Amino acid sequence: MFTNFDFLKSKPQYNSFAESAIEAEKSLIISPATCAILTRRALELAVKWVYSFDEELTVPYQDNLSSLIHEPTFRQIIEPKLFPLLKYITKLGNTAVHTNAMVKRDEAVLALRNLHEFIRWIDYCYSEEYTCKDFDESILVDKGEEKRVRPKELQDLYDRLSAKDRRLEEIRKENEGLRRVLTDKRISAYEHYDFVVDEISEEATLKKYIDIELKLAGWNIGVDCREEVEVYGMPNASGTGYVDYVLYGDNGKPLAVVEAKKASVDPIVGSQQAKLYADCLENEYGQRPIIFTTNGFEIFLTDDYEGYPTRRVFGIYTKDELQLLVDRRKIKKPLRKIDINDDITDRTYQKVAITEVCEAIENRQRKMLLVMATGSGKTRTAISIVDVLTRHNYIKNILFLADRVTLVRQAKNNFSKLLPNLSLCNLLDRREKEEASQSRMIFSTYPTMMNAIDETKTDDGRKLFTPGHFDLIIIDESHRSIYKKYQDIFSYFDAMLIGLTATPKDDIDRNTYSVFELENGVPTYAYELERAVEEGYLVDYTTLEYKTKIMEEGIHYDDLTDEEKEEFEATFEDDEKVDDKIEKNAINEWLFNANTIDMVIENLLDQGLKIEGGDKLGKTIIFANNTLHAKAIVERFSKRHPEYGSHFIKQIDYSINYADTLIDDFSTKDRMPQVAVSVDMLDTGIDIPEILNLVFFKKVRSKSKF
Repeated sequence: MFTNFDFLKSKPQYNSFAESAIEAEKSLIISPATCAILTRRALELAVKWVYSFDEELTVPYQDNLSSLIHEPTFRQIIEPKLFPLLKYITKLGNTAVHTNAMVKRDEAVLALRNLHEFIRWIDYCYSEEYTCKDFDESILVDKGEEKRVRPKELQDLYDRLSAKDRRLEEIRKENEGLRRVLTDKRISAYEHYDFVVDEISEEATLKKYIDIELKLAGWNIGVDCREEVEVYGMPNASGTGYVDYVLYGDNGKPLAVVEAKKASVDPIVGSQQAKLYADCLENEYGQRPIIFTTNGFEIFLTDDYEGYPTRRVFGIYTKDELQLLVDRRKIKKPLRKIDINDDITDRTYQKVAITEVCEAIENRQRKMLLVMATGSGKTRTAISIVDVLTRHNYIKNILFLADRVTLVRQAKNNFSKLLPNLSLCNLLDRREKEEASQSRMIFSTYPTMMNAIDETKTDDGRKLFTPGHFDLIIIDESHRSIYKKYQDIFSYFDAMLIGLTATPKDDIDRNTYSVFELENGVPTYAYELERAVEEGYLVDYTTLEYKTKIMEEGIHYDDLTDEEKEEFEATFEDDEKVDDKIEKNAINEWLFNANTIDMVIENLLDQGLKIEGGDKLGKTIIFANNTLHAKAIVERFSKRHPEYGSHFIKQIDYSINYADTLIDDFSTKDRMPQVAVSVDMLDTGIDIPEILNLVFFKKVRSKSKF
C-alpha cells in the first residue's frame, strides 16, 4: 500500500516522524477519527523535529503541540499560509478526543493534506534534495465505514503513543552540531523562495476549520447550528441575505451569528455585514444575537446589545454560555447601588475599592487592578467583590489563580468561611478535582490550570474549561507570574480580570499595568502602606541591621588568626577549587559560618519582639539563601538552644515533605513552630497576623519582594 508520505523513507533525517505520517494515512481505513488523532500525532513529531534542528526557535514553557505552533519564533520562520492548516489539524484532533461529534472522512482527508503541506515545506527548507510531490488523494484507501470511535479510546491511543516521548530540550541538546547547518539551509532556501501552499488546502480549510470550532463548542451542524440562513431586511436590491451560520437556543431563538471571511482577510472586514444580519434576526425573533466574525483562525466577538467593544476570543461559545449572556440582559441588576456585606469587609477603604471595581464594570471595563498594602485585606476585598457580582447576576463561574500552593489553599479556605454557599474546588487537591464540574469557583496555580484546560472533563466527557467558561478571573499577587509564560491562560479564557497586588511592576518587559490595559501608576484603586499606617490599620516596621566582616568582605587567609588558619586548612585542604580567598557571595550560598549564624540567632532572641509578657519570642520568619543555608540555621539553633525543643524552629521549603502542613501549624496562633526558616515558600502573600519578626538572612534587592 503506497502513501503520500513514502518519500520520507529515503530520508533518514526524518525518521522521528516519517512512520507516524505513513501510519496516519493508512489509519483512514480504520476510521476518520483515528486518522485525525494520528495525523495530529504526526504533526506534533514533525513540529518537534523543526524545533530540534533549527536554532532560531525558542522552546515555549509547555512543549505541547498548541504551544509549539503558536510560539512567535515558529510563526516567524514558517510559511504564513501554513499556520491555519496546522491549527486545523490540532483542532480536528481535539474534536476527536474531547467531543462526541462525528469526524467525517473528508475532514480527516483534509487533515492529511494539511500535514503533507507542512512536511513538504520541511522537505523544501531542510533537505539536500526537494523530492516531495503534490498530495494525491486518489491513492487513499477506499471510503470505508465512518464508524464512531469513543473519545476515550482515542485519548488512550494518543497517550500510549506519547508515553515514551522525550522532552524537547533533551533532543535539542543532542543536535547542537547539526542545528546551525540546517538553519543555514533553510535561510538559503528562502533566498530563492518559490514554495506555494496547495490552494485546495487553503480554501477548503476555512469552512471545515469553522465547522470544527463549532463542534468543539458542542454545536450540532444542521440541528442547532444552521448554515446559509436566509434573512430579510438587508439594505440591498433583493432585501435578503444569507448568514454563514446561525446558532439557536433550545427555545428556537437565535443566540449568535457567525460570519466567515477568507483566511487572507481580516475578520473585522465582515463585522458590518454581520451586524446587519443580527439586525434582521432581531427584527424577526425579538432577540438580538451575539456576533462572531472569523477568518478561520482568528475569532472576534461583538456583544453590541451590552455596548461592549469587539474583542478577540479563543473560540466559539457553547450553547449554555451564549444563553447565559443573553439571559443576563434581563436578570442583571445595576451596580450603581450595591449592598456590601460588613461581615466580609467593614473598612471604608475596602468598600471604596469594591465600589471602584463595580463602577469600572458598569463602564464596560473588563480588566481591573487593585493595589493594596500587604495586610490591608486584599483577599477579603476580592471575596466581597465576588459576593456583590454574584448577587447582581454579573458572574457565575470564577477562577482564582496564585503562584504558590499555599496561597491557593489559604484563599480557598477564606472564601469557604466567608461565602459558605458558594461551591468551591481546589484543583490541586485530587479529591476535590473530581468535583470541578459541579463547582462555581475554581482555585489553582498557573501550571495546574494550563494542564487542566485540556484534561478536565464534564460528567458526559466534554471539555469543561472552554474559552467562555469563566466570567471572572482573580489573579493573586499579580505582579508575579502573569508575564509571558502564563499569558496564554488570559488569552484563552474570555473573562473579566481582577488583579491583586501590593507591589505592581512597571518595567518594560514586566509591566503589571499593561497586562490590565491601564496607564502606568494608575490602578483601578490604590491603598498603599503609608496611608494604611497613617489611618491606623497597619503598623510601620522598624529595622535592625547587623553586619560581619566575613559577610561584607569574604574570607582572606592572610587575615585569619593562627587558629582560624588551621580550621581553614582542615576544611578546604582537599578542595582544589578553593584558594586563599573566598568571595563574600559564597557566604550562605555554599559556605556557612557558624559564628555568623550564631550572631543572628542570639540577636533575634535578644532583640526580637516578644509575646506573653516578654517571655516568648513572637512568630518569626527567617528568610534563608537556599535549602542548605536553612538547614544550617535550624541545626545551629537546635544545638545552641536545646531548651526550646524539636518543634520551636522548622525549615519550610520545597525540599520538605508535607511542608504545607508545617505552614498550617505555623499559621495557627497557639501551635508550633514559632520560627519558620523559609526558602521562597513564605516570601509573599502568606496571611499570618501573628508574625512579629522578619529576619532577612540574605540580600533582598527587589523592592516588590521586600
